[in-house]
Amino acid sequence: MEQADSGRPHVIDTLRERGFIEQTTHEEELRQYLQRRGASCYIGFDPTASSLHVGSLVPIMALAQMQRHGHRPIALVGGGTGLVGDPSGKTESRKMLTEEAVRQNVQGLREQLSRFIDFENDRALLLNNAEWLIGLQVIPFLRDIGRHFSVNRMIKAESYRMRLESEEGLSFIEFNYMLLQAYDFMALAAQHGCHLQMGGSDQWGNIVAGIDLVRKLRQEQAFGITFPLITTSSGAKMGKTAQGAIWLDAQRTSPFDYYQFWINCDDQDVARFLALFTFLPMAEIRKVGGLEGADVNGAKMVLAFEATGLAHGVQAACDALQGAEKVFGSRSVPDDLLPSSGIPRKAGADGETMVPHTPLPRAALQAGIPLFKLFHMAGLASSGGSARRLIEQGGAYLNGRRIDAQDYLVTERDAVNQGILLRSGKKKYHKINLM
Repeated sequence: MEQADSGRPHVIDTLRERGFIEQTTHEEELRQYLQRRGASCYIGFDPTASSLHVGSLVPIMALAQMQRHGHRPIALVGGGTGLVGDPSGKTESRKMLTEEAVRQNVQGLREQLSRFIDFENDRALLLNNAEWLIGLQVIPFLRDIGRHFSVNRMIKAESYRMRLESEEGLSFIEFNYMLLQAYDFMALAAQHGCHLQMGGSDQWGNIVAGIDLVRKLRQEQAFGITFPLITTSSGAKMGKTAQGAIWLDAQRTSPFDYYQFWINCDDQDVARFLALFTFLPMAEIRKVGGLEGADVNGAKMVLAFEATGLAHGVQAACDALQGAEKVFGSRSVPDDLLPSSGIPRKAGADGETMVPHTPLPRAALQAGIPLFKLFHMAGLASSGGSARRLIEQGGAYLNGRRIDAQDYLVTERDAVNQGILLRSGKKKYHKINLM
């Protein structure tokens, strides 16, 4: 490994200043480990879905920060442990997945992680722990690995205690998860010289178990960093909304809706989210804390643009910005507000196509279409019944006008500029383009 660049902050200081660190192990030795360029670190990702969501951004951005400081991140996809299920932070067991389902999900995660982390020329690695876990034999594993774990100590871990106290309890297969994750750490230390594991605060027990196993079996020092649980100022878990999870997959959450998620964050969260979810300089971000009114709205635009650009590309971020201008009106971002951002500073261009839209023959409106059917067709309601309830509860809007009549018939008279703009609640939009 090369000597680190002495002219830039230590990566631990960067992570701490930006709000990533809750706990570390052996910090002085950890600082020495990360003092040289090319040190390896890893985070595990759960393959129970084919897409990650906003709640996964803290670990993703932490790996990206590590890479920007000259280190080699390893994204470890749990193709093996995903067949078991991690009990950490759960009060009930997860649905068991087949190997084929896990393989398909791993491919989706690979594509998404590649937007944040550069895997070219082994600057980062994406590994699957199925490579070394699925072939393990039970007796040798219990003899060589299991004997180093104390059941008394394991059941004191918070992740296990929650499940033991739950109505469902803790299955034996999940009880083994700590051993498998510790084995991952040892395998990565042996095969890739990786001696740092990072993860959420609920992973502390698993990380410490891995550190102990590396020390006992390899006589090497390993380290751990945990991240705090990121919540909004209202106390809600990051990425959880009334409409469900905010996905990184554009097919599940469009770039326009992803952009709107960030725009709609609370004023009190803007500076903290800029620090965590963008690479903008902290000297600029610190100035955002005292902004109010139109100025803080400009900072939200920058946050949304930068976050969308990372997840979906700069062009998608520009299109989402322009689409928002089409729906909500144009706004300019002052040149001196977060000046390192690449956001277009002047309002204006046509981005109407980035508002989620559906084509509809004009002739279909001659006889009229019930509004609830349009909401269902546009995907703003999961069924005709839920669309009716949305209208009844006052959450349905047509061209900005609330409609509370369930039998409202949409005709050509409702068209504005060759289209009809539907809105569900405050945040979800869909454009019907007449052909």
